[in-house]
Amino acid sequence: MNQIYGPTSGIAPIPDLAQGGGSDGATGTSGFLDSLKSAIGKVNDTQLEAGRAVDALMTGDTQDLHRTMVALQQADVSFQLMMQIRNKLVAAYEEIQRMQV
Repeated sequence: MNQIYGPTSGIAPIPDLAQGGGSDGATGTSGFLDSLKSAIGKVNDTQLEAGRAVDALMTGDTQDLHRTMVALQQADVSFQLMMQIRNKLVAAYEEIQRMQV
């Protein structure tokens, strides 16, 4: 019971390219894309889990309202985090587009 679960508990950190990642840019891009896909997949899994918890509560399979609400809150927080990360990535992309060459 000492393990803490949260919206980022299953997200792997992005590997540091400066430490043995090599100078190959494709490896860094691939690692970033894999991390991003993994994070989006975990958010999706959290959303699906919350949906299953709501369905179980509505059909009477479970009476545990507390766990259902916790699942819904975890899904909400993880989705909000994903959207904020997306907004930061879009803002960074737009900033790069405005840079003078």
